[in-house]
Amino acid sequence: MKEEGNIIGGALLIAGSCIGAGMLGLPILTGLCGFGPSLLMFFLSWAFMTLTGLLLVEVNGWFPRQVNLISMTETSLGKWGKNACWVFYLFLFYALLVAYISACGTLFSTLMKQHFHITVADWVGSLVFVLLFGWIVYRGTRPVDLWNRVLMLGKIASFLALVFLGVRYVSPKLLERSAPQYAVFSLPILVISFGFHNMIPSLMGYMKGNVARTRRSIWLGSLFALGVYLIWQLLVLGIVPLEGPSGIAQSLKKGEEASQAISGILGSSFVSYFATLLAFFAILTSFLAQALSLTHFWADGLKLSYKKQESLSLCMLTLFPPLFLAICFPQIFFKALNFAGGICAVILFGILPVLMVWKGRRAGGEHYIVRGGKPLLAAIFLFALFVAFFQISQMVGAPYLPSAP
Repeated sequence: MKEEGNIIGGALLIAGSCIGAGMLGLPILTGLCGFGPSLLMFFLSWAFMTLTGLLLVEVNGWFPRQVNLISMTETSLGKWGKNACWVFYLFLFYALLVAYISACGTLFSTLMKQHFHITVADWVGSLVFVLLFGWIVYRGTRPVDLWNRVLMLGKIASFLALVFLGVRYVSPKLLERSAPQYAVFSLPILVISFGFHNMIPSLMGYMKGNVARTRRSIWLGSLFALGVYLIWQLLVLGIVPLEGPSGIAQSLKKGEEASQAISGILGSSFVSYFATLLAFFAILTSFLAQALSLTHFWADGLKLSYKKQESLSLCMLTLFPPLFLAICFPQIFFKALNFAGGICAVILFGILPVLMVWKGRRAGGEHYIVRGGKPLLAAIFLFALFVAFFQISQMVGAPYLPSAP
């Protein structure tokens, strides 16, 4: 019998799934309420997503073999659960790809203007990005894996350099600002930033079905991601003010992420260079992983083989719809992330796991059980409903909610 997977290795898989391009938008949306109130939102979102991840571990333990989320929902909730999973899974990954492609287009045009004094439209950057890195996805899992290793090293190095060089620019006065009425605005993007749930079946397989080791990996990995986010939050909110050019409010209005805000505040400095590099690596690693996953998802769902001549059609099905939306709406980065987190993620990774566990326990499901009973399940369910309701209210412009400054 093969040895069970390493807990640290599993934790890094979880952390790697969480820490991606979503972190670039975190300081902008959470910055509206200030550093102090945003900490509460971080801990709430981390607890919510960690607990729902453990609920999926519980459900996964009911099966004698490795299964995916669609199989879990179909077995536990029936055909309607499977259909709901299908729909929101596709919406989630397409929304994420729209956000990544849009952000890269904006980043490309900003780089060309700042460093080469050439004005390039955002859509050109998005198109070049998809053609170039979509080719890597078309080549298959092995090239994506090799590129991802290099890009992950670049992301880690950029983040460490950014923290080391940027801490001197942090102003404690900026961290004292507090506007708790805007705290809820950050929940949708925070939810998606702690998303690792699609990795749970693979993690369970890696751990050879050992639930205890899987749980430890989830706790360690999610805590590591939380620590990285809080450091990033401290750095950006300590450098970028709320008002003014490249401030938090202006960046949100223009759809610009945190690295662009830092570059606008500090100008041409090593800190802004490393912030741009971090954004570049974060977007690329997220894009490659999600695009490849969605390609495989379509192949499995349509019962298609992975022959080379068929891969091109799958890649086009995966990349062209989000490219079209990113070109038509170049400032859609935050809206796409909020839709992905506030609606798709809370339904897929919040509401559906609660329903599966509630029904499975009633049917006599055994094995590992998340402590807390029905009160915990009800609390998680209500929190998920609140986030979804808030996001839908924002999309329709509900007048009774506070508006962003």
